[in-house]
Amino acid sequence: MSLLSADARRAADLAEDEEAPLVRWTLDERRGSTTLVPKPRADFVETEQVRELTRRGLGFLKAGYSLHFRGPAGTGKTTLALHVAAQLGRPVIVVTGDNELGTADLVGSQRGYHYRKVVDQFIHNVTKFEETANQRWTDHRLTTACREGYTLVYDEFTRSRPETHNVLLSVLEERILFLPAQSKEESYIRVHPDFRAIFTSNPQEYAGVHSSQDALADRLATIDVGYPDRAMELAVTMARTGLSQAAAARIIDLVRSFRASGDYQQTPTLRTSLMIARVSAQEGYRVAADDPHFIQLCLDVLEARIFTGARIEGEERHQRREVLLALIATHCPAAPTRARRSPKARNEGDRS
Repeated sequence: MSLLSADARRAADLAEDEEAPLVRWTLDERRGSTTLVPKPRADFVETEQVRELTRRGLGFLKAGYSLHFRGPAGTGKTTLALHVAAQLGRPVIVVTGDNELGTADLVGSQRGYHYRKVVDQFIHNVTKFEETANQRWTDHRLTTACREGYTLVYDEFTRSRPETHNVLLSVLEERILFLPAQSKEESYIRVHPDFRAIFTSNPQEYAGVHSSQDALADRLATIDVGYPDRAMELAVTMARTGLSQAAAARIIDLVRSFRASGDYQQTPTLRTSLMIARVSAQEGYRVAADDPHFIQLCLDVLEARIFTGARIEGEERHQRREVLLALIATHCPAAPTRARRSPKARNEGDRS
């Protein structure tokens, strides 16, 4: 099994993540499971906002700089990085930041043994045995990308410890990757001219996020990615759920209004809208305040963003629920009902 098979599975999971506001990707595995080639899904949607971010990112990459997409969860950083990487036309290797990730996980290490046994019977009555066992050096993700000129997508790199990234400094600046002494065959390799790196990260106030090294940040071209605009959210919600434009717009406006209120502990993102829209489409709920099932669905999804880990009871919980119900009534109004007319009125109307 390839050393990168686990990352291949993780990359596939990332491609299915709802973090991507519009850019939806599957990942084909090429050359075993070592390299990945992203391609657009059938429901891929692209807007001017995505095209502009792609244009800006490619400008830095084509000039030889490494790219860094920075922004809060739910803004589509990971899939945007895969989208930009696909424009380069090179295979992609994905690394996911983790507190336990070390330099050896990026560069390589000695894994397994190579055994050699020689039996010499040149002289028929003399038997000579010679046995040797050597550890094998195995390139890991960064080394493979540097050798072959692949594109490295380092997702959520600030979740790894800062000292893990020391090896990246010479790669991004001097274009040289220094190898540990255990590699034996070579002490360094020159980085392939086609090698490019794309990083993504969350803001530093997020849990589990380390501060980025100044030396590394100075080598990256950073683009801040914000929440998608309404047109983008509407387009992807329609594409991913099959709801009509009117129904999708109601859900989008509801969640955006809730996000603007600031009355939550966990920010509602496009994932929130997709969750409500997808369940509504699947169960056949009417996106209206007179459908009790739809109202309960909205409360289940939105209240979870208000009470994350907090025990809120009594009057405060009731007040916050009333605020949500008011938002639902405002953005998802019930269908107007026609007043029933008397037979006399109908007859008079028919005659007129």
